[in-house]
Amino acid sequence: MSEQLSDASNRPDVPPESGGGAGADGSGEPGGAGKPASVTAPGPVSVSEGPGRARAAAASAPVSGPPVPPQNVGPDVPKVPAYLRPPQPADAWQHRGQQPPGVMTRLRAASPPAIGPGTLWSVFATALLSALLLGDGLGVNLLIVAVPAAVGAFFAARSAGRRLRPWTAVWALGGLVLLTIPALRDAGWPVFLATVSALALGSLALHGSRSWPGVLLGSVGLLASMAGGARWGWRGVRARADDSRGRVRTVARTTAVAVVLLIVFGALFASADAAFADLLGSLTPDMSIGDSPWRVFLFVLGLLGALAAAYSAAAPVRWDGITVRPGKARNRAEWALPLIVLNLLFAVFIGLQLVVLLGGYDKVLEETGLKHAEYARQGFWQLLWATVLTLLVIALALRWAPRGKAGDRTLVRSVLGVLCVLTLVVVASALRRMDLYVDAFGLTRLRISVAAVELWLGVVLVLILAAGVFGARLLPRAVMVSAAAGVLAFGLISPDGLIAEQNVQRHGDGATIDIDYLEGLSADAVPALNELPEPLRSCALENFQRDLGLRDTPWYATSWGEARARDILDEHPAANQGTRCYDLGREADERDGYEEEDSYDPY
Repeated sequence: MSEQLSDASNRPDVPPESGGGAGADGSGEPGGAGKPASVTAPGPVSVSEGPGRARAAAASAPVSGPPVPPQNVGPDVPKVPAYLRPPQPADAWQHRGQQPPGVMTRLRAASPPAIGPGTLWSVFATALLSALLLGDGLGVNLLIVAVPAAVGAFFAARSAGRRLRPWTAVWALGGLVLLTIPALRDAGWPVFLATVSALALGSLALHGSRSWPGVLLGSVGLLASMAGGARWGWRGVRARADDSRGRVRTVARTTAVAVVLLIVFGALFASADAAFADLLGSLTPDMSIGDSPWRVFLFVLGLLGALAAAYSAAAPVRWDGITVRPGKARNRAEWALPLIVLNLLFAVFIGLQLVVLLGGYDKVLEETGLKHAEYARQGFWQLLWATVLTLLVIALALRWAPRGKAGDRTLVRSVLGVLCVLTLVVVASALRRMDLYVDAFGLTRLRISVAAVELWLGVVLVLILAAGVFGARLLPRAVMVSAAAGVLAFGLISPDGLIAEQNVQRHGDGATIDIDYLEGLSADAVPALNELPEPLRSCALENFQRDLGLRDTPWYATSWGEARARDILDEHPAANQGTRCYDLGREADERDGYEEEDSYDPY
């Protein structure tokens, strides 16, 4: 009987002319013009009983509820085409959900949990310290601001269930160590390099990348979390404000009372004792109405940066998901022949360099008509570009290298290994040429910078050689570590101080000295310039003494190099030499006639 009911309920409606009646639900009347009613269960009715008995059963059933209008009943009800039907909400949402996710959605690990109170307070502390401390310059304040931001990211990562991994600790500690360079050096260029490198290492610590795309994109990955971090923080603040309005008001009242007490009693104690007033003035930031927009900007920047760091720690972007497919493998002859020819060219050049270094140097200079420094200067830039292009050739060669059999891997390692070794000799030749040029003309910022880059390229070549022997799994992270270590070493050696020291030493050996150039260095050069004899010493230090006297930077924005320069000039101030400084150090042309041939020297 139940099967008969099921068949009847699934059978389409039939018009009365065909002799069909109501279905098992008891709805409908003859001719389709009656008023059907919802009925209680009339009991099972077989479809074989005929239309008469079905109508009788429907009429004898008790009526309950309002009448239900007929649906899709009757011969004159037209069917609506599918393309004219209104869209259903369920279908629309289902269609929207079937859209492929975006790149960032696929790469981000998961939605972060709600922001915790520890993260919120750390973010607020970072923003407040940014507004109070970063407006007067860079020094130890940059490290002070970075600490609460790192703490907030740690809280966010812990709430998301992330564990501290060894490489995460390496990147985080490396970034914090790099931020000590602004506290040590007054020169802007090593400070800038250290700050950018610290941000890159911090971003890597949050995202945990290991492949080449992951390391390159992960170092700037914080930028992709700025907008998401701001929305995440706003939702967390709103949720906590709705849940704890009373506590928020209590904290606000307590903070306001504490601030009023500090201001009132601090002003009283400062007016009562001059020493306390000086101490209070050195500890508290100097804020005025004029720099309020700048302070607001720093507050917003610190807030967004801390939120982006915490958001990345809670839901990192897996940049390793971006993969670069290897190129089509070439056969051995097609791949190896150009590289073997390049190796032969390198070998011929290096052989000539060895001949020059072993005794043919004077003969080469005699045949070319160049001086020692001119010969060194002529080839350094070419050798630097040769090193860079060699690294590009190695990268492309690995992309199309044959990799079908074990013999292919042996061929690739042999050919590229020889190329790396020969390129290392080219790096050594370039550094030797730079050394000769510095001995002749002195050290400058550009000369020490390009020499440092050439030295780092040599370290990269050594890492590539090691990867060919031990495997390339750690190569991307090793290259990033070498770059960060190079930036740290560059800041620690104090390049401006080294430049001044080398030029002062050359002057002591009888060479000329360029006072105009040395006056443009930072305060890191003052200890070395203080060793010059008078009146050169006073001429070299008079600008530093005037500039440092005009500066009124607080302790948190004063570097150790600036503080040491102040102490030296306070103990031994520079004397006023008047017009004598216009001629001192400029009595001879430092280039020994080379300027007549080429008036522009990029060094």
